This record gives sequence, C-alpha cells and structure tokens, in this order.
Amino acid sequence: MGLAWRSSTLYIVSTVGMSLFTDLFLYGLVVPILPFILVDRVNLPKDQVQGHVSVILAAYAGASVLFSPLAGVIADRVSTRQAPFLLGLLALSGATIMLSLGQSVPVLIVARALQGISAAVVWTIGLAMVLDTVGPNNLGKTFGSIFAFISVGELAAPVLGGVAYKKAGYPGVFGMAYALLAIDFVMRLMLIEKKVAAQWDVTQESGNDDEEEEDQVGNAGEEEDANEEEPLLRKKEEENYKVPDGQSKVVKSYPILYCLKDPRLLTALLLAFNHAALLAAFDATIPMEAEQLFGFDSLKSGLLFIPLVLPYLLLGPVAGWMVDRYGPKPAAVLGFGYLVPASILLRLVRSGGTSQVVIFCVLLSLNGIGLALIGSPSIVDASYVVQRYDRANPDFFGQQGPYAQLYGINSMVFNLGLTLGPLFSGSLKERIGYGNMNVVIAMFCLVTSLLSFIFVGGKPRVMKR
Repeated sequence: MGLAWRSSTLYIVSTVGMSLFTDLFLYGLVVPILPFILVDRVNLPKDQVQGHVSVILAAYAGASVLFSPLAGVIADRVSTRQAPFLLGLLALSGATIMLSLGQSVPVLIVARALQGISAAVVWTIGLAMVLDTVGPNNLGKTFGSIFAFISVGELAAPVLGGVAYKKAGYPGVFGMAYALLAIDFVMRLMLIEKKVAAQWDVTQESGNDDEEEEDQVGNAGEEEDANEEEPLLRKKEEENYKVPDGQSKVVKSYPILYCLKDPRLLTALLLAFNHAALLAAFDATIPMEAEQLFGFDSLKSGLLFIPLVLPYLLLGPVAGWMVDRYGPKPAAVLGFGYLVPASILLRLVRSGGTSQVVIFCVLLSLNGIGLALIGSPSIVDASYVVQRYDRANPDFFGQQGPYAQLYGINSMVFNLGLTLGPLFSGSLKERIGYGNMNVVIAMFCLVTSLLSFIFVGGKPRVMKR
C-alpha cells in the first residue's frame, strides 16, 4: 500500500532528515532544564548541580562515541537498514520517558546514555540510507539540505526548552518532545527502502544503480587534466587505493580502519568536527552574550538565532549543489576562509540599544552564510575517498561496502564536536572575553581552510607538479 511514495527519494530523505532533526532537537531541549530537574526532583544541593550536569551531559557523548563504530558494523552486515533505524527511535523514546519522570542521578545518566546510543544509530544508519537512496553524485545537495534543516533543531532547541519551561513547566518541555517522537515514529514506520521496494516492483530503481553515474563517482572537483594520459593516471590512482594482503583481524573485522590512514579522509573528518564545534559554540555563547549586552531573556535570545539559521537554511541546498557540481574543495576552502573575517567581525558588537542589536543580527547572518558553505564538503569528500577504496577492493569491504562504518566514524567525530565545542568556547569566553574568543575560532577556521586546500578533493594541481 503506497509503495511508490513510501519508497520515493523525497520521502526517504525527508524521513532521515526528520530523524536527525528529532535527535539533535531532543539533545538540546533538556540542556537548559537539567539544573532545575536536579534541584526540584533529585533534591541536590545547588553547589553540586554543575558537577552533576557535566557528568550527565558527558554520558551522552561517551555513549555516542563508543556506540557509533559498532552501529556502523551492524548496519553494513544487516540486509535491511530499517530495523536498526527503528530500534534507534525506541532508545530515544525510552530516554525521553526516563528524563521526564526520572528522580535520581543514575536514571538521568542512563537516559542521556540512551540518547547517545540513539544518536549513533540514527546518524550512522540514516546517512547510509541516504547514500543508498540518492547515489553518490547527489550527496552534496542532499546532505546540504538535510544539514541546513537539522541545524535549526540543534541551534534553537535549548532556547525553546528554556522558553517552554518558563511558560509551561516540565509538561511544556516534554510535550514538544513527545510530539516530535510521534511524528518521527510514523515516518520511520512507513518508510520502505528502495532495495526492498524493488523486490515487489521490478520497475523500482535504486538511487545508485546507474552505471554511468558510478563511473563518475568521486570525480567532481578533482583537479586533473583531461587528456590522453587520463586512463593511465586513473589506473595508477586505483592502485594507490589497493589494500595489501596480510591485514590484521581487527582491520578485517572493521575495514574502515585501513582507510583512516588517508590524510584526505582524516581532513574530511576534521571538517565534520569543526562544523559541529562551530554550531555548538554559537549555541552556547549567543544567549549568554545577548543577556550580558542587551539584557535579553530566553525568548529574545532565541529570536537571535533566526538571522544565524535563516541563511543556513536557504543556502545549504545551494552550497550542496556547488559541491556536487564543482567538488568539495571550493566550498570547504571558501567556507572556512570566509568564516575567518566573519568571526572576527563579531568583536564589533557592544552593549547598547537597537542599533547594536541590529549589528549583532547582521553579523550573525554573515556567519550563517559560512555555516551553509561548510555543511556538505566533509561527508561528501569522505564518501568519495571510501568509495575509491571500496571499488578497488570489493572483496575486502563486503557486499554493502564500508559506508555505514564511515558514517559511524563521522557520527562519533560530529558528536565529539558538539560536546567539546561548548566547553572550549565557554572556557575561552570566560577567560578572554567574547570578542577574543571569536578571534581564536577564526584562527581555527583559517587552519581548516588551508588544510582543505591541500587535502580535500585531492591535492591541488599546483602541488602535483
């Protein structure tokens, strides 16, 4: 019933986007109310709250980091990805129930750990499902659209959680959570993977079955001369991706480990870490800075995220199309390079009235443009690299390839960025101030831009001569 639309590219991509949105939204939703839960329900003394909040938040990161690689292995060895996809939602639902009712620290720690496990499953399975659906040549605009959409959840959830708690208490906060979970559950349950639909409908086409498309995989943006020597160069290049015999049992069990020696792949993962850290840094510092400069409450602080998120939301798909058309290098180099002056300009904001608020909004929108540019290159370039290893060594990586394992690693790195970003930015803000903090962030963006120029999309032509 409804085979065509339930297995359509639009529905599958929308479902994955919704699942990632729900995961990030619920991740941030409870952050502003955790201190109140510990005081009101657990009856902790106030001088112990900060330490316990850190432990509870760390449980999420620890579980996600530990479980992401395992989720990748499981996803690459099961015949269909929908079952673990639904199990991830079950873990998230259990975590939300425990958070809404929990009255002890161990229960809250277990709840956040379940959220971390869910994040590992959703990001790993979901991104692998997107690749299965749209094929490698459409990853840029697809991931660009998804990341633009889910960024709204990551950035706005803590503020909305604070507003809901202030206006309606715990029922308001967890009412939003249960509503999202219900929508997410229905969408995941109705989803039919293309390869499953193909068993019922012989006309159903997989997103990556086109042979011509396969031949073009990973070539977008490669800075190679198209001449009579190109076939020989490609053959030599394929030999560079050959995995030699005699690999250890660990590598054979988790073959993505061999790929991690590639500096291009490591740089792509660094981009994912820095992207997440930047999102989390904005999330952690904008409300506090708005309160200190303008006396904003949680609602007004939340409105400041609109100029940051809107350019990301609108330009994310455009930036993704650029990655598909011109390769990941230009977007990565320009995006992180552009964020250098955009970050430094945030030093201009001063305490004041409407004019200063307007300046802050304009500068945030400029940074939103940069965030849109850096959303897609990481995962697209990582997929290109791993696909080259897979095509050169089909027997080594198995029938489904190492893509879910790759996305497991990517999930681990991204969640590390989400965890360490607020700690790093918050510590810098306290020690050297908001303006100087952004200068440090700008320097990290500059280094990342330079590394992207060297490694992302392959070595630039000038370095090959």
